[in-house]
Amino acid sequence: MSELHPDELETCRTRIDALDRRLLDLLNERTAIVEQIGRIKQERRLGVYEPKREDQVYANILTHNRGPLPADAAKRIFERIIDEMRTVQRNNMEVGKKKC
Repeated sequence: MSELHPDELETCRTRIDALDRRLLDLLNERTAIVEQIGRIKQERRLGVYEPKREDQVYANILTHNRGPLPADAAKRIFERIIDEMRTVQRNNMEVGKKKC
């Protein structure tokens, strides 16, 4: 196995840091949309948890995953993302109820 030179390692880490910032931007963009969905659900008196929709999200990411991230890892990551998005919706709905 060939070793990376210290400057190669630093270059890789710099690239990872940039990717992490892009991922964060995308997660925040996703969160803003989830907040909008939460407002719509609240107006329509719908629940936060939608198992059929979650299955659609998993099918979408698994169908489009070209690797090298394994499918089971991709699904676990999105399970966590969806869990956090549900928390955002619940928290926003609670705040909305308190304002009324």
